[in-house]
Amino acid sequence: MPTKKQIREYAKLLNPIDDLMFCKMAEHKEFCEEILRTILEDDQLIVTETTSQWNGKNLQGRSVILDAKCVTKDGKYINIEVQQANDDNHLKRVRYNGAILTTNITNPGTKFEFVPDVCIVFISKFDIFNAGLPLYHIDRIVRETGQIVNNGMSEIFVNTVNYNGSKTAKLMRLFTVNDAYSIDEFPVTSKLKAMLKSSEGGAKVMNELLEKLISDEKRESEKLGEKRGEKRGEKRGEKRGAENEKIRMAKDMKKKSLPFSLISEITGLSENKILSL
Repeated sequence: MPTKKQIREYAKLLNPIDDLMFCKMAEHKEFCEEILRTILEDDQLIVTETTSQWNGKNLQGRSVILDAKCVTKDGKYINIEVQQANDDNHLKRVRYNGAILTTNITNPGTKFEFVPDVCIVFISKFDIFNAGLPLYHIDRIVRETGQIVNNGMSEIFVNTVNYNGSKTAKLMRLFTVNDAYSIDEFPVTSKLKAMLKSSEGGAKVMNELLEKLISDEKRESEKLGEKRGEKRGEKRGEKRGAENEKIRMAKDMKKKSLPFSLISEITGLSENKILSL
């Protein structure tokens, strides 16, 4: 288990691209508004409501937890997601998130004409299309005619790896570079980031979030380990179950964008092993 001093040092390395920091910043609708005005290139966009870590229920299948659900003044619902690891089919993730969000915000009996518009903004630490651009808009096009079809669902992919000097690319530097701030262009993002990384109160908040995450993971691991140990009963089975539990916990913490060194400290797995998961 890492010490409090180690946790403080790890917390200082977090940036808005990390789930823990992003979700804390996304509690402020002004932060989401600044992001969306930049990425959607709409200086008049108004966010009236934001929910960090919004739980989208699916009673017949997989539910989702969205990093941020925003509602704009004109009634559009926008999900902002941040993702570090290129470890899954994120195109299908975006499709699924949009479907769950749509079903949860649409009242029974609503005519399809009045189903709310939904937009997914997917911010990643990798270029999902490998085309060298920092921003991609997905359009639905009739193959035979080239006509663009608007069904109320839009997808925008942003990445932090390709810099072209655009305003969106400049914003992405704030998401990943420790000492990057821009009070003139991105005052809200800069202020919140500085507060969480540098101020005594902000550092305390991040430390508490990180400590709770680690504590919850350890507790969950112990519970599952006990259950599996009871079922197996054999030492060999218990050992295998413990190893599997370390891997499960490492995968979960990796999804939450924790540093590999911290995951290694908690689970006892090597950083190479964590990287390969």
